Amino acid sequence: MLRTLIIGMTLLVLCAGIPAVSAQIGGDEGWYRIHCNIDGADVYFDGQYKGTTYGGSLDVPVYSTGSPYSTVRVEKSGYRTYSASLPSTPAAGQTVDVYATLQPVETSGSIYVTSSPSGSAIYLNGNYRGVTPLTIKDVSPGTYSLEADYSGYQSDEATVTVKAGQQSNIKFTLTPIEQYGSIKVTSVPSGAYVYMDGVYKGQTPLTLTSVSAKNHIIELDLTGYYDWKTTVAVTSGVTRYVNAQLAVIPSETTGAIDVVSYPAGADIFLDDKYQGKTPSAGVFTISNVLVGSHTVRVALSGYQDYTTGVDVSGATTSHVTATLQPGQPTSTGSIAVTSSPSGAEVYIDNAYRGITPLTVDGIAAGTHAVRVALAGYSDWSTSVQVGAGSTASASASLSPVPTQAPHTGMAPFAVVGALGILGLLVALHRRD
Repeated sequence: MLRTLIIGMTLLVLCAGIPAVSAQIGGDEGWYRIHCNIDGADVYFDGQYKGTTYGGSLDVPVYSTGSPYSTVRVEKSGYRTYSASLPSTPAAGQTVDVYATLQPVETSGSIYVTSSPSGSAIYLNGNYRGVTPLTIKDVSPGTYSLEADYSGYQSDEATVTVKAGQQSNIKFTLTPIEQYGSIKVTSVPSGAYVYMDGVYKGQTPLTLTSVSAKNHIIELDLTGYYDWKTTVAVTSGVTRYVNAQLAVIPSETTGAIDVVSYPAGADIFLDDKYQGKTPSAGVFTISNVLVGSHTVRVALSGYQDYTTGVDVSGATTSHVTATLQPGQPTSTGSIAVTSSPSGAEVYIDNAYRGITPLTVDGIAAGTHAVRVALAGYSDWSTSVQVGAGSTASASASLSPVPTQAPHTGMAPFAVVGALGILGLLVALHRRD
């Protein structure tokens, strides 16, 4: 009896150690073969761990008559997790292939750098990395400083933020370093008007400083002499010398006027007669202008008229540069005042305005009093009628102040002395 009891208990213990297979009805096995590009990846079916890949795959047995699995997950540290639905449960003895490709989790980014001009040297946090166009790879996430250098251009800097798995794009547009020289201009005779690239600069002798390093056109004008022009190549840090020998021109009856306007496309009037439009590049030349004083008006829709007086000399070119101001034309004009001799003070409505020869703009339309004064000459006065958009002229011929005999304090003594001499002469006459 005791032996029977012991045998029964032993059988019970042995049965307890055998895994239950009641859930796997029928006991027929098939397999899922999980192929993976990375060894050591963990495989899960419906969240249940099934093993680790080795040699490129892992075989997971399943019972064809058991409850089917629906999802597979493959994961490994440093890689993105792969998840998918499982194919149909394999039949007994069948192997179904499942392919899982793991992609590494990117831990760095890149920087793509371009520049204008191309070929600029690039420094990342002060370290040279190459010339543009340039891709800087394997950059850890964070914020960095970039610098671009190119000979003859100003260096430029930028800050760039790098994110894992992303490319940051940076473009540098470098500014040329302006280089300067100078030009010293003299002429025979001196006193000629100097223009550089069409802009008035002064009279000879003249030194032009801070001149950009490139070619420039120098032109000299002097009444009674032919215009003189040359091209000067300026280099950085060097002074170029220009000496113009001006040639006398015979007496002529006409000259020319060059007109430039900003903006271009404006109508040009000479003494209120239409001449043409200012071009977008270059100048408009009014030819065969009679020697003497003229009025040039430049008009453009949406801008205030520009009016100025111009003195034209024979066989020479005068220059007008009109910078137009936005707005509708105003009801103002100008007064051009000259005097003989020149250098006299000009007063308009008793307000000092400058020295002759002088053109005063922005004068309200109407009648105005003009007075010209010069030491040693009698004041000259007149009234002028100013029209909107036109220039009224006033030409003063000054007369010297008459000289008077000087008055001194010696006059009484001279009279007394004369009387004394007269008395002496009378006494001597009586003695005789």
